[in-house]
Amino acid sequence: MDENGAYFDNISGSGSEKQGSQQGEFRLTQTGTAGVPQSPSRAEKGSGKGLFLVGLITGIAGALLVLAICYLGINIQSIVESSQKETELGFELDENSALNLDTLSKVQMLEQTIDDYFYLWDVEDEDIRDGIYRGILSSLGDPYSEYYTAEELAALMEQTEGIYFGIGAYIGLDEATTLPKISGIIAGAPSEEADLRANDLIYEVDGVSTYGMSLTEVVSLIKGEEGTEVLLTIIREGESDYLEVSVSRRQVETPTVQYKKMEDGMAYIQLTEFDEVSISQFDKALSDARADGMEGLILDLRANPGGSLNAVVEMARMILPEGMVVYTEDKNGKRSEYTCDGSRELDVPLVVMIDMNSASASEIMAGAIKDYGIGTLVGTTTFGKGIVQQIIPFRDGSAIKLTISAYYTPKGNNIHGIGIEPDVVCEFDGKAYYGSEDRPDNQLEKAKEVLRDKMK
Repeated sequence: MDENGAYFDNISGSGSEKQGSQQGEFRLTQTGTAGVPQSPSRAEKGSGKGLFLVGLITGIAGALLVLAICYLGINIQSIVESSQKETELGFELDENSALNLDTLSKVQMLEQTIDDYFYLWDVEDEDIRDGIYRGILSSLGDPYSEYYTAEELAALMEQTEGIYFGIGAYIGLDEATTLPKISGIIAGAPSEEADLRANDLIYEVDGVSTYGMSLTEVVSLIKGEEGTEVLLTIIREGESDYLEVSVSRRQVETPTVQYKKMEDGMAYIQLTEFDEVSISQFDKALSDARADGMEGLILDLRANPGGSLNAVVEMARMILPEGMVVYTEDKNGKRSEYTCDGSRELDVPLVVMIDMNSASASEIMAGAIKDYGIGTLVGTTTFGKGIVQQIIPFRDGSAIKLTISAYYTPKGNNIHGIGIEPDVVCEFDGKAYYGSEDRPDNQLEKAKEVLRDKMK
């Protein structure tokens, strides 16, 4: 009901009450006097009492009318103020929305209070606005949904192109502690030179605690100008105290696909991420492997945090048989299917290496290979991220990354929070790997052993 309707309902109520009093007085007189002659003195007394009651009722009615007019004025003022506010905002506010006039008023009150009392440093309006936007996404309770400023979005796009200034490490989220962690190291990058390791927890960056930060915020602290250094405070399993590691920043090229010819006709292809540049790199790696006489393939997805859905689908089409690669379903049950025609199906035995840091798009690849039975999975259970995010840009250059759907393997499995179990379990021997300059990789040796058996 609108404000005018509410007002007129109240006026009608006052009028009915007044009319009812008059009718009651009339009925009382009629009932008390019916068939009984009245003497002049009693008539005069009755007349005086009647005038008094009429006056009293008139006064009450007048007071009610004044109150009604005041109520109308307040509501009209509220309507005008609301209309003015909506005109300033450029859109109509929905009172059922979280962002209504009350919310906006409180935000302004908080801003004014900060401006009046906050002691530590001056706060820029832009920082407050960005904080509001981040807070809205944070309220979803989804660690994968976040807000990007225009600068952060540009940096993200730069990174997916394969070149950026940083330390050359993949950053993930440790679910047990909610701290960021090193999920993978790029060979030859500053992170490897500084002896950072997979599963190192990042406790602080240049003395700033990372607790409660989004991955984007942590990465923005780590990245910086070429030639500068960043100090990471690390929590490492097996160490009794924090480790402080200083790492130089420099231009890092991320070869997301690496190929190596191995003994006994085996080929090794490592996929460190699924970016758009990975598609052509993977295509070339497969061509090189075939040219080198590949008789069996080891596909290494360890420490692969995922990436583009389009990229993993295109790459999966280079090795899978005809059928489903993956399908997604959104909140309304709308299903999107991604299929393969099987024209490039892999024709040699396949072993896939996975671990706890294999996530998202790498799980799509591993899940499809397992469902079709065309490869053997070696290692440990994967991370378990079975949801899809989409970056939605806005006209001001900012964007949000939002979880929009869940994905399912060809057999209809959703692995979110579960992961994909290996066919052959093999725990990584970190002590042996980091304790020797030769870097012995027991999981890779196990993968070779399994592949040799498949090639016989």
